Amino acid sequence: MEILIKLSQFLLSLSLLIILHELGHFIPAKLFKTRVEKFYLFFDIKFSLLKKQIGETVYGIGWLPLGGYVKISGMIDESMDTEQMALPPQPWEFRSKPAWQRLIIMLGGVTVNFILAFIIYIGMAYAYGDMYIKNSEAKDGIWVTNPVLEKAGIHTGDKIIAVDGRKIEHFHDLSEAIIMGKNVEVERNGSMQTVALPDNFIANVLDQDKKSTVELRIPFVISDVSGTSANKEALKSKDIVTSLNNQPLHYADEMESRLNALKGQTVPATVKRDGKEVAISLKVSDSGKLGIQYPNRLPVDNLEKLGIYKISREEYGFFESIPVGLERGADQLAKYGRQLKAIFSPKTGAYKGVGGFKAIFDIFPESWSWEMFWSITALLSIMLGVMNLLPIPALDGGHVMFLLYEMISGRKPSDKFLERAQMVGIFLLLALLLFANGNDIYKWITK
Repeated sequence: MEILIKLSQFLLSLSLLIILHELGHFIPAKLFKTRVEKFYLFFDIKFSLLKKQIGETVYGIGWLPLGGYVKISGMIDESMDTEQMALPPQPWEFRSKPAWQRLIIMLGGVTVNFILAFIIYIGMAYAYGDMYIKNSEAKDGIWVTNPVLEKAGIHTGDKIIAVDGRKIEHFHDLSEAIIMGKNVEVERNGSMQTVALPDNFIANVLDQDKKSTVELRIPFVISDVSGTSANKEALKSKDIVTSLNNQPLHYADEMESRLNALKGQTVPATVKRDGKEVAISLKVSDSGKLGIQYPNRLPVDNLEKLGIYKISREEYGFFESIPVGLERGADQLAKYGRQLKAIFSPKTGAYKGVGGFKAIFDIFPESWSWEMFWSITALLSIMLGVMNLLPIPALDGGHVMFLLYEMISGRKPSDKFLERAQMVGIFLLLALLLFANGNDIYKWITK
């Protein structure tokens, strides 16, 4: 059932983005009286799942869910319709229109993508508001959950103040900021230090199964007790260990070093159970284990109830949500720009994180959440818009590049040149598609 929910969200989001992107080309084409021969969701190689002609346009759904397209008359695109291009230009064709009209038609798709993302962020601000934990709430610092970060010089208990000179206000922004950062300012034992992250830090993080770098420090909560554990009578699921060997235990990250010092011993402990403090004895094995599963990650609202962290909540009226949504969209756009910059810089190793359709599928939750759905869709819309603006022939950005050249120089590239450029672009896109999805397959095999 979970996989069907994920698949439904994935296909709905993908379909919505494709249709609206192609509408961004379709509408200005029709406004400028340019003939649109096809409007397709997904690709119809050899056959269509569904099609219907209305007026001069065939609308349909293809069987290959790798995107969609509009086929505009007199335009050199992925259809490579050289026969049409060999005929004299017709007034309804793309190539017969002024350069400024062709530019608007080509920019229509990415414009819709960006507008859609900002509208979604505005709507989410209005509908859901904000719920977050301030970075300043981590009074005892962060929990380093990735050994790569520890090796780089950032340790559990450090307070992260800023990354690359930018102060981090919300705790949930920390992990991504660190992964994409170069210099991290930390407060350690009351003094300020700057930790320089290595150039290949992103690659090192990606090489680990665990992609997060830091988490909130949480209490040691029992998830489950093994039936063979020597502590099966003493401990119960959801117990919170608050002291060990007469020493207070505040956080789960303190437990391992405590147990290593108590190997083979039976020690007093205190647990919080059903809101009451209960004294027990725990047997530590010779290997420093209690025979329990790894501590539970408590829901954020539970951490607030325990008095560990305060959750900040903000609600916005309709007009208040507009600047909030615009700021959120601009922030996501800037973040994705930094990610692309890292991907195209080989020394960072960020290219290892490039994923295909499986990677996109995996980010959708297993239970239906409209908030998560719209959040992911907005991010994907930004990604689609930015990727389509890359100056690669066969992408919108490639067409825009040649149109700008024509408008500046006054000379139009020949159809033969554009056909060859389109072929090069298609080859590059296929190579990128194979690389991204090959990355997914490699990660799945080596997982």
